[in-house]
Amino acid sequence: MLMDLKTIKKAIDQVAEEKGIDAGKVLEAIESSIAAAYKKEYEKKGEIIKAGFDVKTGELKFWQVKTVVDDTTVRLKDDEEEADGTDTAPIVTVTAVDGGIAEAALPRFNNDRHILVEDAKKIKKSFAVGDEVEFPLETKEEFGRIAAQAAKQVILQRLREAERESIIKEFKGREGEIVSGTVQRIERGNVYVDIGRATALMLYNEVIPGEHYRVGERLKFYIVSVQEDSRMPGILLSRSHPRFVTELFRLEIPEINDGSVEVKAIAREPGSRTKIAVASSVEGVDPVGSCVGQRGTRVMAVSNELGQEKIDIIEWSEDPARFIASSLSPAEVEEVEVLQDHEARVFVPHDQLSLAIGRAGQNVRLAAKLTGWKIDVRSRSNPEEEVEGGVADAEVPTEEVEPTDAA
Repeated sequence: MLMDLKTIKKAIDQVAEEKGIDAGKVLEAIESSIAAAYKKEYEKKGEIIKAGFDVKTGELKFWQVKTVVDDTTVRLKDDEEEADGTDTAPIVTVTAVDGGIAEAALPRFNNDRHILVEDAKKIKKSFAVGDEVEFPLETKEEFGRIAAQAAKQVILQRLREAERESIIKEFKGREGEIVSGTVQRIERGNVYVDIGRATALMLYNEVIPGEHYRVGERLKFYIVSVQEDSRMPGILLSRSHPRFVTELFRLEIPEINDGSVEVKAIAREPGSRTKIAVASSVEGVDPVGSCVGQRGTRVMAVSNELGQEKIDIIEWSEDPARFIASSLSPAEVEEVEVLQDHEARVFVPHDQLSLAIGRAGQNVRLAAKLTGWKIDVRSRSNPEEEVEGGVADAEVPTEEVEPTDAA
């Protein structure tokens, strides 16, 4: 049987190019679907049918495939068993991983799927148990409407699977990167994003609070994970993840990208405020100045991408007192008293007290998260009095950022 070689070859190449799938995968899907259609129309349910399409000649062939077996791999019924209906199937013992012994019955010999090794050797002496023997089948010109529909469904399913595998392979290992995408649709707070070859998903708990998305809007997203076994889109995105801010800074600031400035820690309340601690081991490089940029252009670019989220850039220090004092920026700190158990008491001028604490305690809360210290902010004019909202515990661990190799 000859198929329209030009049409089939063109279809294979077109699908492979559009879906980004290897042409061999497309051909496998077509052969599998044609074999399924042939089996549905002409053969028994238990048989294994294989189809082969020669892209050079356009020739289509079919085979029935049988596995070579013996009495150690399948159950063979004897006359006595067939007569009384009893099952005298041999039992195979399998050693479990934990050392225990499990028993399992061997599969029953099926003439449609199996061939005994002695019979296989009559065809070819080199055949051994476990090999597959192919028996040519008559090529049919027509498969029928139902069989053709079945073939179509198998092709579509296999192509979807191949496309998903290709996408997962492309994005696997890219967790932690930033990707640009277009909002495709929004369902129950979950945002579906077109990122080129794939549709990714940003769950409702990964959006920036208060941020509203419009279909067709183009934004940047952080790749949280790439899941291989999932019914929903396998690429999960976020805009609220702390490291999203880190990666935005890496895009905007060459000194972070080349490693001369390092992001040491970050604390974030998405949509409201972020504190980021930076350091540099390169002489003459100002880590804070590099991140701020001339007239604040660099940090402003990051803030604009986050919907005007406020960003405090702080110089990291190994000295806890100095680091804690810097973390309360923009407030001016007069003294930091380092106590036991990772606790610190901070004294500020009375007119700086509300600035150090922040609205609803946000500034001191983020400072505690950033440094990993419990911070108690007090007024210098009344050092013994604990201020309402002025105490924050580092109950949420600091988001430490591992440096990457320079691009």
